[in-house]
Amino acid sequence: MPDSIDVAGLKRRLGRVGVWSSTLSRESASFEREAAAEVEGLGFGTLWVGEAPKSKEALVHSAILLGATQRLMVATGIANIWARDAIAASNGANTLAEAFDGRFLLGLGVSHAPLVSTRGHDYRKPLSVMRAYLDAMDATEYDGPLPEPAPRVLAALRPKMLELAAQRTQGAHPYFVTPEHTARSREVLGPEPLLAPEQAIVLDTDPARARQRARHYMALYLALPNYLNNLRDLGWNEKDFANGGSDALVDAIVPWGDPQAIAERVRAHHDAGADHVCIQPLADTPREMLEHLRVLAPLLIQS
Repeated sequence: MPDSIDVAGLKRRLGRVGVWSSTLSRESASFEREAAAEVEGLGFGTLWVGEAPKSKEALVHSAILLGATQRLMVATGIANIWARDAIAASNGANTLAEAFDGRFLLGLGVSHAPLVSTRGHDYRKPLSVMRAYLDAMDATEYDGPLPEPAPRVLAALRPKMLELAAQRTQGAHPYFVTPEHTARSREVLGPEPLLAPEQAIVLDTDPARARQRARHYMALYLALPNYLNNLRDLGWNEKDFANGGSDALVDAIVPWGDPQAIAERVRAHHDAGADHVCIQPLADTPREMLEHLRVLAPLLIQS
């Protein structure tokens, strides 16, 4: 583990609130550069990007965004460990850390069985696989100039992966979670590691329309065992998962309403122990997402 990293300093660089986006990857590099610069200009501390089978490769994608900004942190949420071996991940992350003045955070995750099988891999024992992957990263010697190694976090939902995140990385990046999960995660992690949950949001005060958008987003995740098992741990059951999700579950996972309502949910995560909350505005296009961020920034940056 890159234990020379100042975790308190990392938290300050990330800021209290960031932005998580999966839709930027579908746009041109030119548009992405403009979008990243605007996210930075609005005052958000970090821009998180995901990685999917049809998306831009996570580290190259991060380089595009880092090259368009001056202060903004860029984080992968997450880089799939099945997409590159540990040496490539370690060297790639450190290359970005050196080239962009420590503004890159490597979020790593084991992904999900259906997505892993399409790559020709066997998803058995994901915790053991992640531990071995981190071992291999730690054993990799990087010859380039490197003032500070790239920090790492794990996509962690349940206690064992959270414990591994606390022991072997700078912290955890839970996805598709609630403030209750954030409180439980803080208990497992302890006080020092970074805790940076993702929070999808809908900026819409119409209940039916907002929940419809939220259910459209949630459909993928309610079909994946990792997320369902985590929700069961939190007390949700099969009735809540049926028909796109109960209203109670939808509201717990995806807050909706006016900017103040969104800010209250972000504060709830902070009050539960989050150091950094990355919001994911659910919008039809990246341009609409940016419009929502312009409205939300004055409240969220101060939350």
